[in-house]
Amino acid sequence: MPFQLRHPHLKSPESTLTPEAAAPPDPAALAVWMTDNGPAAPRLPLAFESFLYLRPEHQRLQAGAGPVLSFYLEDAAAGRTVAQLHVVLNVATGTAHSPAQAPFGAVQLAAGLGTLALRPLLDAAETELRRRGLRRFALRGYPFAYDPSGAATLAEALRQRGYRVALAEQNYHLDPARDYEAHLHPSERRRLQKCRRHGLHFEQEPPFLLPAAYEFIQACRQERGQALSLPLERVQALFKAFPREHFLFSVRQPDGEWAALTVAIRVSEGALYNFYPASPLRCNALSPVVMLNEGLHAFARASALAVLDLGTSTLDIGPNASLLRFKRHLGGVAGLRLSWEKAL
Repeated sequence: MPFQLRHPHLKSPESTLTPEAAAPPDPAALAVWMTDNGPAAPRLPLAFESFLYLRPEHQRLQAGAGPVLSFYLEDAAAGRTVAQLHVVLNVATGTAHSPAQAPFGAVQLAAGLGTLALRPLLDAAETELRRRGLRRFALRGYPFAYDPSGAATLAEALRQRGYRVALAEQNYHLDPARDYEAHLHPSERRRLQKCRRHGLHFEQEPPFLLPAAYEFIQACRQERGQALSLPLERVQALFKAFPREHFLFSVRQPDGEWAALTVAIRVSEGALYNFYPASPLRCNALSPVVMLNEGLHAFARASALAVLDLGTSTLDIGPNASLLRFKRHLGGVAGLRLSWEKAL
């Protein structure tokens, strides 16, 4: 599917490790640096590329209920920071959260770091939260597909410390290395072909259309009894602060009208998140979201990304069965996403 890639994928310098930085550090040689001066950058360079939501610049744009503590695990011998954690404090409720307001937070760690090595970071965080009178600590983790080894290590480290899984969700993603159409359910393949026959096409939209796009997405959500998690002003601030990580994609009808839209976010050098997909009820017969995901899949492949994250499908009353089925029909690969909590 032809389209213009306005923002070519660029690797962060932080993502390129030397052999010494990539080697597992000695747990006894690790130290924790903490600051309560707002979301702070690490003192030593990161031994990994930070997920977007864990960058201090993004943390500052998250609407928090109180002050933010930043914890970094440092390997002084290698001159690298090997784990990070940002925590927002809600003194009124006695609860500490990670993240403040983002799809996920919790601990991100370097490759090869084990559960024992995470102990000083978690010790320091829990001790400081207790000292400040916090009684509960809640963390929302990233999808296992983003970093299977790191997510599993964190889950085991938290289990050993008595954290309970507050929520276990199915998270679906598409693998850009696999052919999109070949892995569609026959019913979705027919819908994709129908979109093509009716002249629908995928486009990357310029950011100046964001207000109109937001209004379209909001109207589509309202038709289905759903609300958007962020106001327009917050979305605009994110596009302005991180222009290389935020994108608008659409499916347009032959007359130029939008049939589907989404905001997509490059969360890391390996993952693109389909954040706000939407289509009006009038387009249900065509199901243009199937074509929208085809375009995102092509964009992710062209950008050398490994994961096109379709997100979870959880309602207040439990899993959204119809949405989970749709993601499976798109060829989505099921994965795990965990949230934890602990009484301090």
